[in-house]
Amino acid sequence: MADPDRKEAQPRRPYRLEEQVGFLLRLANQRHVAIFQSLAPEGLTPMQFSALIRTAELGQCSQNRLGRLTGMDVATIKGVVDRLRAKGLVRLSPDPADRRRTLISLSERSKAMIPALQAAGHVISEETLAPLDAGERELFIALLRKLI
Repeated sequence: MADPDRKEAQPRRPYRLEEQVGFLLRLANQRHVAIFQSLAPEGLTPMQFSALIRTAELGQCSQNRLGRLTGMDVATIKGVVDRLRAKGLVRLSPDPADRRRTLISLSERSKAMIPALQAAGHVISEETLAPLDAGERELFIALLRKLI
């Protein structure tokens, strides 16, 4: 039965995959990941990179907090931290205030890498946004922030 308060749906254009937001976001992300992989130091993945940069910003922090602040779920951040630890890039220690919680900190090696990682991050972003002019870049970033 039709809802009398509901507005009549406007006729839609034909569905074209190349016009759909999810498809376009996926293609843009694939382009960004390819650029990232070609320029990222130390063979880091985007998630490992994010975890290191965020840990450098925060200092020592819990794995759960790091996951929240990098947009990773519990299982994902655990895997990322485990791989960073295996590479010697982070140290884990029990939280003195709560032995159930693990604290993560940068190793001396990764502390020394942070300036190079930040520089690479700037280049990666510049390359990803290269097709856009300065105004378009600002608008694009603002619109992405609005979506999330």
